[in-house]
Amino acid sequence: MSPERDAAVFAGLHAVRAVEATGATRWEVRHGCWEGSRPLTHLSFDEYAHAKDHFYADSGSVVVSSDGRLVWAHVRGPLEGEGDTEDDQELWMVLDATDGKTLGRVDTMTVASGSEHTPHPDPAQMGLSIGEGEEGSPVLWGRWDGQHLTAESLGIEQILLGVSPSGRHLLAVPVGQWSLCLHQVDDGSVLRELDAEDTVPPHPGSTGEGRVYWDCEAAFVGEDTIVAGTSECDARYESVRHWLVDVHGMALTGQILYPFPVSGPARSAGNGTWYTVSEDATSVHLWALAEETGTAPPAIRQT
Repeated sequence: MSPERDAAVFAGLHAVRAVEATGATRWEVRHGCWEGSRPLTHLSFDEYAHAKDHFYADSGSVVVSSDGRLVWAHVRGPLEGEGDTEDDQELWMVLDATDGKTLGRVDTMTVASGSEHTPHPDPAQMGLSIGEGEEGSPVLWGRWDGQHLTAESLGIEQILLGVSPSGRHLLAVPVGQWSLCLHQVDDGSVLRELDAEDTVPPHPGSTGEGRVYWDCEAAFVGEDTIVAGTSECDARYESVRHWLVDVHGMALTGQILYPFPVSGPARSAGNGTWYTVSEDATSVHLWALAEETGTAPPAIRQT
């Protein structure tokens, strides 16, 4: 959203665009086409209207900073005005949320099939997970000092899941999804890990086949507590499980018992809450721990 909360920002095939509530475009930053064929930039829809590859193009991502003043965008070059050069390097950019002006940019040196941002409480910091298909999954951590954007690698086979409320810790999972990894933001070092296979009890419906692994989404619900799921590997048994994890020891402390069956992973909703989406994708349910709400919360079963 814009600083005034009256516009939303979208990442598209050819542009990052801020759109007002009326549907009018407030600003846009045009960039190279994510489909990748020549020319890299298009002047009109007619140029690609019948190109089937554009329906299955790769993609970038965009997010507004925690204070609403910056837009962080992962796009494909070149930017409009730079010409249809051979330099189609992917760019990570910081934009002014008010008018879309480019404030800083770095080459990511990636070939993305998709990406996702992980916001930090400090608007000048941001995480970016980039999926490169079978080629890898690099994670970048960006810092904006008001004049320059810098980015450092946190690994080439990781997916960022979230940032703790204080901003001191990152949660990630390797592409194999076998362990939750707690990182220190300052230097990216791994502090503790929690292996799924050695920790999570077998599903009640399990007959011993298949391995247990973590979802690619999780939620910090406090500085000391994470809600993480094994819904992806549990789905074969038609019921999924979410778990409470103690950050200090990276230990499983209990299974969450919901008042009705849920589906999919636990996703962060901020302010100590998380949400789930119904199996038919028609409902979103918001959850909080019992200690923090007087309403009917999910129960916790100790393990």
